[in-house]
Amino acid sequence: MDENIKLDAVFDKNLNFLIGSGASVGLLPTLALNIRDAQGNRHTVETLAGDLPEDDPRRSALFMHYYLQCVLPAQKLTRESVAGIPEKQQVLVNYKTFISTLLQILLRRRQFDKRCNVFTTNYDPCFTLIADELIQGGTIDFVLNDGARGFTVRQLHARNFNTYLSQTGIFEREHVLIPQVNLVHLHGSVYWRRSASGISVEYAPLTGAGLVDQQLADLVAPFSAQLADAATTVENLVPPVFPNDADATFMEAYRKLPIVNPTKWKFHETVFEEQYYQTLRLLSYELEKPNSVLITFGFSFADEHILNLLKRSLTNPKLEVFVCCFDDRELERLRQHFASYRNVRFVGVPDGELDFSTFNDKVFSLGKFAPPEPVVNEVTAGG
Repeated sequence: MDENIKLDAVFDKNLNFLIGSGASVGLLPTLALNIRDAQGNRHTVETLAGDLPEDDPRRSALFMHYYLQCVLPAQKLTRESVAGIPEKQQVLVNYKTFISTLLQILLRRRQFDKRCNVFTTNYDPCFTLIADELIQGGTIDFVLNDGARGFTVRQLHARNFNTYLSQTGIFEREHVLIPQVNLVHLHGSVYWRRSASGISVEYAPLTGAGLVDQQLADLVAPFSAQLADAATTVENLVPPVFPNDADATFMEAYRKLPIVNPTKWKFHETVFEEQYYQTLRLLSYELEKPNSVLITFGFSFADEHILNLLKRSLTNPKLEVFVCCFDDRELERLRQHFASYRNVRFVGVPDGELDFSTFNDKVFSLGKFAPPEPVVNEVTAGG
């Protein structure tokens, strides 16, 4: 396992990131559960849902749990909602540090190349919240391009990621490109909406109860407690008794959410499914370009579509991939996926944990990175 990413390996290349749920740990819950399978292994929402038949009442209860624990907090997330909670505020600080570092690198690039891509499987609003904060701070001008265009109705389309914004002088003799981060939501976003012409984007946090009222939430609470208990097995997992087909009503509404369902990583609605494959094609296209770099962080590669796409892209000899591993156990698991690929490097902290703070501080840090160009300094993880 390598302990560093040299900045000169990413500075002047086609720079791409793949950010997963590990970046938001501490702010939003993960899919992990404590309930055990027959072999004694811990389930996740994904694995447990895959083991439960479609008509099993525990399945709808599981998705209510998932919605209440993971989706609803993302729908309601604002800066104010985490005020006074240090561990949650720290996660947003980590996002701010990451974006700030990324923008400083883009500013030091050649004039015609000030764009990079951040692909994320997270559907939370962390990137957009921090982008607003940085722009309102007035210290740096940049574009966070989410692929949407419009005014009262903003429509999403993959082709919009190919646009640039530039500034000109009074007589238009000079054109200065504004640094741009393309934010590509591979698994959807809580801000997406189904519209007549496709997908619209509305940046407004949820203020109501969402899909589950307090009565249903109270019924699901004991079920959630069982999922959090390591002594519970699937065989003794007891479902709630829902009144008036409330579970069926919930599932009908749940299937309309614009996020990937954690069973085989797919959308229920065709329009979102089409967007998913458009963004996968965009990821594939970027990785097939000459002199491309992909840095993954907080991503488990549970999505087989993304895993297989990356393996196909690794036939590009000019692609370099840096897989950041949380710990030695994850390193061994991910090595099995990429054992035969020479252009994959694993980054982590030996005998330690590579969380988002450590990533920003040791792995993806400006360090001594400063003009004049070219920059050849490196940062070292773990010391």
